[in-house]
Amino acid sequence: MNDTASLSAPPRRRRGIVLLVLATLGMASAVFVVRRPLLMSAPTCMAGRWHGCFDTFNGVVLMTLVALPLAALVVWALARRRRAAGVTSAWRRSLAEVGMVHGTVPFLWLTMMPGGGAGTVPARVSLVPLRDLITMGPLGIAGNLLIFAALGFFAPMRFAALASVPRILALGAGCSVLVETAQYVLRLDRVSSVDDVLVNATGAVLAALASRRWWRTTAQAPSDQPRPAPAPAG
Repeated sequence: MNDTASLSAPPRRRRGIVLLVLATLGMASAVFVVRRPLLMSAPTCMAGRWHGCFDTFNGVVLMTLVALPLAALVVWALARRRRAAGVTSAWRRSLAEVGMVHGTVPFLWLTMMPGGGAGTVPARVSLVPLRDLITMGPLGIAGNLLIFAALGFFAPMRFAALASVPRILALGAGCSVLVETAQYVLRLDRVSSVDDVLVNATGAVLAALASRRWWRTTAQAPSDQPRPAPAPAG
């Protein structure tokens, strides 16, 4: 019997519980701070109106928070199905898949929202590094860091091929280049800036480093496929 493994399991479980509690408290505190602007969009969103809900920052953030229980339910359903099929790391894979989608799509939606002069003003490009960081401000920098943070956090947990910092950096930068290109081509009255790419990629890397203790073990796992049935003796 491996006494070391049995003794290390409870501390790991306690650390996981502590991290979950801290994350929950942090999210609850953030929601409490921004509760007033979010509640301003609540009547419009609850009425199912597009204008005033899904075309505003407050409305998109509010609906993202409201959809959290549904996302948790999807994680539970996927994990239960995979465990029944004998797939290893069922909970980790399911959480990573839902987390990537739920944590990235709302930010992409906000990024692709057209400005007041969409379709009429010329497309703008800023290719000088670090020039736009001053005009972003703390809130703009924080928002750009978060756009691909969920992707950087969960992607290496789900895909062992992405479990390295250079690959996450390339993934974040590549996705950001696609977004900036789409903004330019669609003439959304937004500036396609190289600084956005730099900050987006940095956010993905920082998030990946935060989840490194989990995606490292994923990269070393032999397989996430269903376990084969043992061959009959004889």
